[in-house]
Amino acid sequence: MSVLDWHRHGPSWPNSDASRFVAAGGVRWHVQLLGPEVPDTPVVLLLHGTAASTHSWRDLAPLLAARFRVIALDLPGHGFTSRMARPSPVAVAQAVAALTGTLGLAPTLIIGHSAGAALALTMVQHGLAAPRAVIGLGGALLPFPGMAGKLFPAMARMLFVNPLVPGLFASRARRPGEVARFLAKSTGSRLDPRGIALYETLMHASGHVGGALALMANWNLEPLKAAFPRLDLPVLLAHGAQDRTIPPLVATTVAARLPQGCAQIVPGLGHLAHEEAPDQYARMITDFYESLA
Repeated sequence: MSVLDWHRHGPSWPNSDASRFVAAGGVRWHVQLLGPEVPDTPVVLLLHGTAASTHSWRDLAPLLAARFRVIALDLPGHGFTSRMARPSPVAVAQAVAALTGTLGLAPTLIIGHSAGAALALTMVQHGLAAPRAVIGLGGALLPFPGMAGKLFPAMARMLFVNPLVPGLFASRARRPGEVARFLAKSTGSRLDPRGIALYETLMHASGHVGGALALMANWNLEPLKAAFPRLDLPVLLAHGAQDRTIPPLVATTVAARLPQGCAQIVPGLGHLAHEEAPDQYARMITDFYESLA
């Protein structure tokens, strides 16, 4: 199973003119760099969620590039980035830190969507980055409660080790309208046809599906949860009120446990809120950053 074929999909991929491939931390990364290459320009690192890719920032990244130097990447096993053996939150965070080090761009602000929010805070927790602030968008920041917290990773591991499963998932995703129905039901977001088509490209690729399963199979947020009171930096947790993937209560709960946490519930939007309303989110992010001064 391979990740997406750049020669086939790359030329039409969002912001592909900003794409490059960089080896760091044992991973061959697909990275997009946007914004001014000017000294002292603040650097924003964008970390997408499970089963997504750089396409998740297709409209937001260019808007942020008017103010920031933007780094967007495909996580290991996602999109066009190669896989890693055991993508636990700490291992992935370490690999991302190796990438930013290779690029020579230390993040001033880290923005993570869903699982990417947990990776952002994990980087801070382990001293792998020292941003001025972190922003979580629909952050998947708490372990599943009760037995679900134990069963979910175990089930993902069982699916991951079966070489037939990613292909079966990808085959089902090829049914007409399947991905659009899944996105609407599971996220609460309303995407335009282009957004749906990009997720279809990803979900039709067994390698990408396998990469998402691998990340879920190695996911453990208990250490991060215990570290919340020690993460003393400004953290904004923006969450769509219609999010069907992660309850908005997660944002308010985690914000209360962070020394400088703040939750903002955004009406009318779902789990992919930054894709639904990129202009609104660009203003929110810029305003939050300016408030740090």
